[in-house]
Amino acid sequence: MNNPAVYPLAMRVVHWLMAALILSLLFVGLSMVTSLGAWQDTLLTWHKMAGLVAAAAVLLRIAIRLSARTPQLPNSVPLWQQYVAKLTHLAFYLLLLLMPLSGYLMQNAAGRPLTVFGGTLPTLGPTDLAWYGFFRELHAWFSMFLILLVIMHISAALYHGLIKRDGVFNSMARGVTTSDNVATTTPEK
Repeated sequence: MNNPAVYPLAMRVVHWLMAALILSLLFVGLSMVTSLGAWQDTLLTWHKMAGLVAAAAVLLRIAIRLSARTPQLPNSVPLWQQYVAKLTHLAFYLLLLLMPLSGYLMQNAAGRPLTVFGGTLPTLGPTDLAWYGFFRELHAWFSMFLILLVIMHISAALYHGLIKRDGVFNSMARGVTTSDNVATTTPEK
């Protein structure tokens, strides 16, 4: 089966829209915990809605990923880096599912139902301060891991785009790559 040289358009569009949304959510989340400004309630409402949109977007992204063929990394990428790339992407998907879930459970435990687009989502558990603290702490840890993954991902993308210039960055950024950089055989160790 032939592998494409670039990521499908739907995957590229969802990737970049999610990148903007996730970075916004992280920035707003960090802003909310460092300030008690009058704007915090407005940001919290936006954060909840955007978090649910991000959850739906990651499900869409997973569906696209499972149904589309994606380019292989070039043979010049060592096998250990290919494994790290796969693990990083799996960790992204996992965290992008766990972040909204932990936020939702945190709000449930605080007794704050989530109202989105005029409807209220079901409550999954009783109001409980201990569970609220647990899910709040979990949400914070997930966000720190997500920030680390984002930094790793951006660093790797810049490394491939600016230093290696091996087509990896361009296959997602612009949807173009050079044919001589695409893997055609099994990766070398």
